[in-house]
Amino acid sequence: MAQGKILLKPGTLWTSVKERTEYALQCGALLSIPTEFEFVEQDGVRFLVRILSNLNRKKAAKDKQEKQSATAGEEFNPFLPYEEDLFVADISDTHVCILNKFNVVDYHLLIITRAFEEQESLLTLEDFTAMWACLADFDGLAFYNSSKIAGASQRHKHLQLVPLPLAPSGLQIPIEALLTSAQFQNSNATLAKLPFVHAFAPLNSNWVRSPLAGAQATLEIYHTLRHAVGLDAKQSGAYNLLATREWMLIVPRSQEHFQSISVNSLGFAGALLVRNAAEMEILKTQGPMTILKNVAVFFR
Repeated sequence: MAQGKILLKPGTLWTSVKERTEYALQCGALLSIPTEFEFVEQDGVRFLVRILSNLNRKKAAKDKQEKQSATAGEEFNPFLPYEEDLFVADISDTHVCILNKFNVVDYHLLIITRAFEEQESLLTLEDFTAMWACLADFDGLAFYNSSKIAGASQRHKHLQLVPLPLAPSGLQIPIEALLTSAQFQNSNATLAKLPFVHAFAPLNSNWVRSPLAGAQATLEIYHTLRHAVGLDAKQSGAYNLLATREWMLIVPRSQEHFQSISVNSLGFAGALLVRNAAEMEILKTQGPMTILKNVAVFFR
């Protein structure tokens, strides 16, 4: 597949994000979900756990989506067309950047395909070009929830990007504490303290200077990591992918929930979300790493 032309002007994205966020909050398009947070430690990782204060906004919007789908006789797609008030920037011929309407993390971005593609489809050269074009201007954590089992809430293909650090104190990303334990075999590695199937690889932060070249190299690493965890070359499968300017991690999934707690890619970065005090109690009793192990794939 041909690589899309980059339309995003270097050095403009972060300013556009802040300006559009302020505008979208004022006009009511951005419906941020307030949270409180605390740290829960297990297996050498200080997990950031957010507890939602109010889910009514998101539930009302989901009910509205389902009503629209029933009326139209087809599934409602909030990205086609996307809300103009949430638009941040044109990234490339194939991708645009919008705000996450129901953000829990400030300045949470969605990198969406202009044309419909299934969320379960394989990531492409164009996807990684868009990712690197954004990372060049926005030091963040990019992630991809492949399929509903991996925590995806929309079928239209979208990567996500949140700014670093994830928490106001401590490491930029909670699982960074484990990255020093990387055990390399050829070009990919495993992290000794992660008790489930995964593969990890370093990336070259200099690729921010050339997103096109970075995308090509990252695409090859992506396929190498997928092969390392046993994902078929042609079928996407359920997995979470996380990437920063420095590394990439892929984790196959077996289920979306542990009891009632839903887990997406951010869980494997060490940032979990619970909906109420009861779920927080489950998380503390079982342990966050134990929850990740149960929704991932056990080592054979």
